[in-house]
Amino acid sequence: MLALLLVVALAMAFTFTNGFHDSANAIATSVSTRALTLRAALLMAAVGNLVGSFFGTKVASTVGEGIIELDVSSHAMLLVGCALVGAICWNLVTWWFGLPSSSSHALIGGMVGAALAGGMAVLWDGVIDKVLIPMVISPIAGFVLGYLVMIAIMWLFRNASPSVAGRRFRRAQTCSAAAMAFGHGMQDAAKTMGIVVLALVVSGRQDDYSIPLWCFLTTAAVLALGTATGGIRIMRTLGRKIIELDPPQGFAAEATAASVLYVASMGMGAPVSTTHVISSAIMGVGSTRRFSAVRWGTAGNMVVAWVTTFPAAALIAALAVAIASVFT
Repeated sequence: MLALLLVVALAMAFTFTNGFHDSANAIATSVSTRALTLRAALLMAAVGNLVGSFFGTKVASTVGEGIIELDVSSHAMLLVGCALVGAICWNLVTWWFGLPSSSSHALIGGMVGAALAGGMAVLWDGVIDKVLIPMVISPIAGFVLGYLVMIAIMWLFRNASPSVAGRRFRRAQTCSAAAMAFGHGMQDAAKTMGIVVLALVVSGRQDDYSIPLWCFLTTAAVLALGTATGGIRIMRTLGRKIIELDPPQGFAAEATAASVLYVASMGMGAPVSTTHVISSAIMGVGSTRRFSAVRWGTAGNMVVAWVTTFPAAALIAALAVAIASVFT
């Protein structure tokens, strides 16, 4: 019982770091275009995450059942805990440096690294189909769709006064930011719920992978609390260091990212990265101005963080397994 409580506590710690690490995903563009104040944007993101968590059961199922195969044992509980340690540590490292890396892929990487180090089976078909392929496709989709949506907006409002269009899209960003926050809840709260249910199963406390009501409520509340703490470092990278956004561009990026998240969550049950999706959408939208308008040096640093997240979290989790094995 103590091991289960410790794993659940680690899962909630990961959720909290996820909240302040990824809160920028939903609100950076709205704050940078001054569509919302920071306080209002944080509140909206927290509420959106809370509500969206109840619609992420497909993603939770993928994380709980489709990544690694564990037996019912104390050793399996140890591996789940070490997977969370790997994800939390990498979240803190990238948060410290202000890099918008993927909490999702940190968690999956931690799970794979812990399983390999602990001699448990990795379901590679699930990792490839539900994680790696969507990891590549989702940012490409975000970039291309962001570019096309912005082109459509520019054509539809080509005769509108810039000041009038700016005011209208600033108001519209309230809706697009809420949609982005909802999508973030569908993805990121669901991943934690999936790993909590996995812990319940391997501890023998539960026979199936259904999500208890307390797990919904606790995960969503902790994610909302983490979101409310901010994430200013990463927000600056997304909101201003990639490109200076105006309200129409901010709306296009958020609407695009939210659409990709909905398809991935409710259509495919794929745990994609909200960070990858919104960042690539911002780049696609910014490219309509001119390709040189995007600060590709900053974008390159982000890509490095994306590529290293999975193996880095896996390595940290594997080291955690090795260290824990010495004391158990």
